[in-house]
Amino acid sequence: MQEGGAGKMVRGVLLWFVLINIIAYVVMSEDKNKARARRERVPEKTLFLLAFMGGALGIWIAMYRKRHKTRHTSFRIGIPLLLLLNILLYGYFLR
Repeated sequence: MQEGGAGKMVRGVLLWFVLINIIAYVVMSEDKNKARARRERVPEKTLFLLAFMGGALGIWIAMYRKRHKTRHTSFRIGIPLLLLLNILLYGYFLR
């Protein structure tokens, strides 16, 4: 039996969700490692862009598992707001 267009869309969105959140987590973790080593950092704009593109959960998890950017008000407020936006958009595309 052939899969319909809606089934392909759901699989594509789920694949995107997994990949972008893994990437976001890894990038946030790498930024923490760079901060410890006093090396060139990942721009905050990049971290927010990853969150906006659907990776807010990965950024949020890394924030608290790695204790990174948790004192920055822009991250403490912005990432949960982007997570809410991600939930709404993923919900829309997966319905």
